[in-house]
Amino acid sequence: MSAAQGLHGVFPYLVSPVDAAGSVKDAVLAELCTDLIDQGVHGLTPLGSTGEFAYLSWEQKKRVVQVVVEATGGRVPVVAGVAATTIADAQFQAREMERLGCSGILAVLEAYFPLGDDGVYAYFEAVAKAVSLPVVLYTNPNFQRSDLSLPVIERLSRLENIVAIKDASTNTGRLLSILNRVGDRLQVFSASAHIPAAVMLIGGVGWMAGPACLVARQSVMLYELCRNGAWPQAVTLQRKLWDLNQAFAKYNLAACIKGGLELQGYAVGDPLPPQTPLSAEGREEVRRALQAVDAL
Repeated sequence: MSAAQGLHGVFPYLVSPVDAAGSVKDAVLAELCTDLIDQGVHGLTPLGSTGEFAYLSWEQKKRVVQVVVEATGGRVPVVAGVAATTIADAQFQAREMERLGCSGILAVLEAYFPLGDDGVYAYFEAVAKAVSLPVVLYTNPNFQRSDLSLPVIERLSRLENIVAIKDASTNTGRLLSILNRVGDRLQVFSASAHIPAAVMLIGGVGWMAGPACLVARQSVMLYELCRNGAWPQAVTLQRKLWDLNQAFAKYNLAACIKGGLELQGYAVGDPLPPQTPLSAEGREEVRRALQAVDAL
């Protein structure tokens, strides 16, 4: 577990560039990984929400992770997403991610039928016990039929290799409740939809988010300002970055990130069908937001 102990900082949720034939665009993804590391990010997360994990085949998922691990070369932790509706599939994916050389697992629960707390706990417990890697819990109630309740989070925090939670509920008060209940057993990562600077102020250790793909340098700068207690400067930068999040709230997230990366010169392509590409209006809004923070 040493490679990913003390997870902290900015972890971009990577896009998954796939061509029309369904093949992962290895060179583009590797270039993006290298450039993000050069801009100072603290880790990389393939197969998060921005990575369109719900739209990829297993072979595509595996190839994305292989490319990211190879491109990273051990310079930063790779915390790969694992998402399934069954425990058996989740355990299989987690073991494969460990075999591929990942530093940690981002555990996501997919559900068609709603699950009670015991079922949710059993899923995440099984993922944690399937590997020796650190596990980050991921909660996003906007898109998940069965969410992690506070009692389940507290129970899971007592498992040795569950080390962090990334909460995308947009409810910063919920984060305070989590922090109060788990103490120092879990590190808390923000989503970009919380205001990361505010989450850092109340005890967060960083954020895992798609927008960091587009504004990695600025995100790292914000993190350093927060870590150094330079709150007035951090808030000023946070307000500038927030316009980018406002654009994402209007359009498909993967389309926004991929559209922004295309504007920056990365041929990542469109989101996987049946998702639609970023509209001309959306592209212009993302362009303006990127220009405002010197990201074009």
